[in-house]
Amino acid sequence: MQNEATFHIIGRIGSVDIREKVAFISVAANRNYEKDGEWKAQTHWNNVSVFRKDLRERLEKANKGDLVRITGVLYQNNREVDGTTVYETNVVGERFAILAPKSGSEE
Repeated sequence: MQNEATFHIIGRIGSVDIREKVAFISVAANRNYEKDGEWKAQTHWNNVSVFRKDLRERLEKANKGDLVRITGVLYQNNREVDGTTVYETNVVGERFAILAPKSGSEE
């Protein structure tokens, strides 16, 4: 049995930065919660790295505001920076789909 940490994000594209061997995509996802009897929405920005060439090519067709689904794996690493251990989580996309293009009425 393979053990891994995975993620699943459904949200709207904020930006896409495609480079030669990697693409970076930011996706805004909302979480609704109730506070003092009133429903509120909280937006979280997720930064995802994409290394697969076929996914990078599909990302070229994506636009800011498109509703997308991204799934993949999480990698936790640590490194030394000026004598201090820095911990980071890398979010690596392995699947990508555009669910709906941005409509003219959404901002």
